[in-house]
Amino acid sequence: MLPFMEPRNISASMTTRKHLSKKAFKKAEAIDNSWLFGQHAVAEALKNPAREANRLIVTRNSARDLPSNLPLEPEILEPKNISAILPQGAVHQGLGLQVSPLAEPDLEDTCANPDPAHPVVVLDQVTDPHNVGAIMRTAAAFGARAIVTTMRHSPEISGTLAKVASGAVEHLPYIRAGNLSEAMVELQNLGYHLIGLAEEGEAALGDLAPFGAVAIVLGAEGTGLRQKTRTKCDQLAKLPTQPPIGSLNVSNAAAVALYEVVRSQS
Repeated sequence: MLPFMEPRNISASMTTRKHLSKKAFKKAEAIDNSWLFGQHAVAEALKNPAREANRLIVTRNSARDLPSNLPLEPEILEPKNISAILPQGAVHQGLGLQVSPLAEPDLEDTCANPDPAHPVVVLDQVTDPHNVGAIMRTAAAFGARAIVTTMRHSPEISGTLAKVASGAVEHLPYIRAGNLSEAMVELQNLGYHLIGLAEEGEAALGDLAPFGAVAIVLGAEGTGLRQKTRTKCDQLAKLPTQPPIGSLNVSNAAAVALYEVVRSQS
């Protein structure tokens, strides 16, 4: 088993999908993608000038903690009424914000002028929004430049992902490339050294320090990095995991890798 795999978590939305028609599921998915919920996700979205907010629903208790200079008037509702509006199962903490999506970032514009202190994270078909949200939160905390992932087989920015990311979606560009191999070549042309995490890596990631400008490439869901993705990496490295638990969740692997890269700059 590769040590950097994403577990096959079944999200509530995937479970629900089994009981919905295709049309009904797409409608439910669109609703989920238009609402942010939870204290940090909503607070950071309200502070983001690039984010268009359309409706803010809050409980009376949560309204007391809102800043005075809001871009729109909040609606005071009972918790059960907020739950009825938001996607099923949303842990909203008394806050919901209906938003328009952020503009799609451009890879070249976002990742130009590489800086060793600001690595890029590349995700090869990481599908679970909880894992992607956790990676995004960690990446933002360690000063990553962007997350680059696939257009297919990766989650859109949804309320669930944004809540797990704890506001990081407002600060960290999330680039979904139509062709991941081409995006990786583009990163190389911009000056990034691509390090893929895999069990058969010749060296431990920490042994490669000090790092220059790097992009850390992580795989997912039982297969790890796809073969084509491996061949596009400049180097494969491993984390020094040990038996009897030799594998890490992909979000944990991302956290360890980012720590190693950023620590080498200090």
